[in-house]
Amino acid sequence: MNVGIIGAGTMGIGIAQVAATNGCKVWVYDANSKQVETATLGLEKTLTKLVDKQKISTEKMTEILANVSIATDLKDFKDCELVIEAIIENKEIKTKVFAELENHVSENCIIGSNTSSISITSLGAELKYPERFIGIHFFNPAPLMPLVEIIPSLLTEKSLAERMYNLMKDWGKVPVIAKDIPGFIVNRIARPFYGEGLRIVEENIATPEQVDDAMRTLGNFKMGPFELMDLIGVDVNFSVTTTVYKDYFNDPKYKPSLLQQRMSEAKLHGRKTGKGFFDYREGAEKPIARKDDALYEQIFLRIISMLINEAVEAKRLGVANDEDIELAMQKGVNYPKGLLSWGREIGYTKISETLQNLYNEYQEERYRQSPLLNKLA
Repeated sequence: MNVGIIGAGTMGIGIAQVAATNGCKVWVYDANSKQVETATLGLEKTLTKLVDKQKISTEKMTEILANVSIATDLKDFKDCELVIEAIIENKEIKTKVFAELENHVSENCIIGSNTSSISITSLGAELKYPERFIGIHFFNPAPLMPLVEIIPSLLTEKSLAERMYNLMKDWGKVPVIAKDIPGFIVNRIARPFYGEGLRIVEENIATPEQVDDAMRTLGNFKMGPFELMDLIGVDVNFSVTTTVYKDYFNDPKYKPSLLQQRMSEAKLHGRKTGKGFFDYREGAEKPIARKDDALYEQIFLRIISMLINEAVEAKRLGVANDEDIELAMQKGVNYPKGLLSWGREIGYTKISETLQNLYNEYQEERYRQSPLLNKLA
């Protein structure tokens, strides 16, 4: 299969690596030609490390690199059967690129977007052939993270989702099919992991290191919300939250954090800038959380209750089937358990009571319960 990738950032070159590893001929294009050169050199270094660790053979590395070519123009995608866009999360820029792309690819070429939160229907509505447009959302880093969300739009040809689902399985991924709603499965359900953590810190209830430590020790999460935001990029996480909030017509449940906005404005973006909620610069001291069992239990129960409520609401709305909701959170953001089963384990009554207590305290719609949670409780 001939595959085109638009965007040579971390995600774009990661998707290119996945496709090339699975025998596809891949062309990578970026408006910044230097970025493509940097990305392909980075790919070679990545593959060399895999050879050194005996994860792949030298022959396989040579094969993968031979499958990847640099495209200097979108015209170079003329023979592609699939093109995946992985550029900045900006609807206007994306739609402009798609409009130009359609001038150079065949009518049968599938066009996919790796957007993490922008409506697929909205992005594809102005295409000449919107029926061949679909969301194909990988998670970072694409070669390592197994999950891929497949999101058909209201205009996508009915069989295309299944075709892309099967292709992703052939590429060794764990695909799930999601409705075209803001945030899809993972970025919708996961919002409280960050948002409630930020709220707890904004109110001086706990420090970032305490929130992270509570979620790691009591919830067995590999990373707490602040460490994870620093890894993703505070600015990127804020952008996704803002998109979901706006697309849900300013639903208070998804209200962005003023603290996160200020961090973004100050360019305290996390690991990529050397400093975010934590300091990653050379010689910086890592803060140690002051443990408090009662506080930790409060933090964990507050955040996990919000997450489980979102998963239950996604189930109620048919965003995806139960199995895919569970798979998405475990394979897309490394949650230790599926949230629906976690809710049964803790007890839906306990989750409902926790949210009701938060609502009574704050009088905010942010803490309203899914109607289905009430029934389960």
